[in-house]
Amino acid sequence: MAEQKEIHPKANDVSGPASRRLHGSSLLLDDPVYEEHVPLAYHPERPERLRAARAALERPGVRWTHVQPRDATDDELLRVHEPEYLKSLTELRGQRAYLDPDTYVSERSVGAARKAAGGLVAMVDALIDGEIPRGVALLRPPGHHARASQAMGFCLLNNVAVAAAHARARGLSRVAIVDWDVHHGNGTQEIFYRDPSVLYLSTHQYPFYPGTGAADERGEGEGQGFTVNVPLLAGGGDGVYRAAFERVILPVLESFKPELVLVSAGFDAAKRDPLAEMELTSRAFGWMAHALAAQANASAKGRIALVLEGGYDLVAVEAGLAAAIDGVVRGDKVDIPRAPDAIDIARAAETLREDWPAVD
Repeated sequence: MAEQKEIHPKANDVSGPASRRLHGSSLLLDDPVYEEHVPLAYHPERPERLRAARAALERPGVRWTHVQPRDATDDELLRVHEPEYLKSLTELRGQRAYLDPDTYVSERSVGAARKAAGGLVAMVDALIDGEIPRGVALLRPPGHHARASQAMGFCLLNNVAVAAAHARARGLSRVAIVDWDVHHGNGTQEIFYRDPSVLYLSTHQYPFYPGTGAADERGEGEGQGFTVNVPLLAGGGDGVYRAAFERVILPVLESFKPELVLVSAGFDAAKRDPLAEMELTSRAFGWMAHALAAQANASAKGRIALVLEGGYDLVAVEAGLAAAIDGVVRGDKVDIPRAPDAIDIARAAETLREDWPAVD
């Protein structure tokens, strides 16, 4: 679409030749409507976040192929959201309101949310059917707090949940959602809590908003073990996240062998972020992204998508996303030191080893 090509002049059409599966090629999902989710007063979840994310796209050697966004259909949304909630959300079109103390809608918010969720569905289709196995989705509003029947935590529709459910409907047997946002993705966890086909893994500050994400929240019924939480104490830096990934996240992913990896890529664990108390540098996001891309290469034909969630310092969003793009799209490998064994990670590993013996 013309607007995107003006912002990102190196964009190509989605239906390109197989030669575009070259090192450094990626799908890109973005749309001007995502900026039209406008707060009613100052709010940390604001359109400027998207502009900071766009600035991260100018990476040397990266070629972007645009996915045409579209509205999610009712059927696609109803795979993860309740009918009454969708009805109430539809009735808010054109209105300005707070749905809770944190979560707002303005006149175009519902349309933006539908096009965010539907755009990510279109990206999943392109990852499955096309020649380019990597994607970056610059979405607003974010999604991982949205519950089946409730908006929450700046989120209206659960974008990654809608996308994961669509991937399952397309025939994939195992989908992994890795959530490195500093806040636990309670909505995503809840939606798939009894589903063994969607593995949800989260690193997050704990205890912290929204209050969920303890290590013993491991799923129920057939989904027992397919929710993996690594709650981290405030103040954790790059080495803590590397230890959490190497001890828990990566061994579980390797055992699960996902056919698609979706990353709830929040950048609010960054040291600069005003809403949290973690200490990550941009290098940590690059390290994590590269590690997840390696797993996608091993079991998922390389299929991985970075999906924007939180992150409220504009400098940190740009730097973190740029590093993550380097790790996933360019394949750059950076090194960060691993922290000594931390009691929070050790406790999580001990709890999770019952379900996943590969956990260190």
